[in-house]
Amino acid sequence: MNRLRELREDNDLFQKDIAKILNMSQTGYSQYETETNDIPTDILKKLADYYHTSIDYLLYRTDKINPYPKSIVENIDEKKRQKNSFQLTK
Repeated sequence: MNRLRELREDNDLFQKDIAKILNMSQTGYSQYETETNDIPTDILKKLADYYHTSIDYLLYRTDKINPYPKSIVENIDEKKRQKNSFQLTK
């Protein structure tokens, strides 16, 4: 069974629910679950973040479901986004 389907079903979600989160059609998302289409990197990142896991877990490169710690670069980028967002709201 596909990990995307396992995670979706474990969370009591339908394909249309995940497709809506990803801002795409249910048919398009279904093609990822059935491995008809490759999943773009940006979608893999969104799915890993949504399910709190790693891209490696989604792609069967590991059986450990826990996500990796965030990188220093990602933490710096997040702080910059928060700072810019704060400045825009002043």
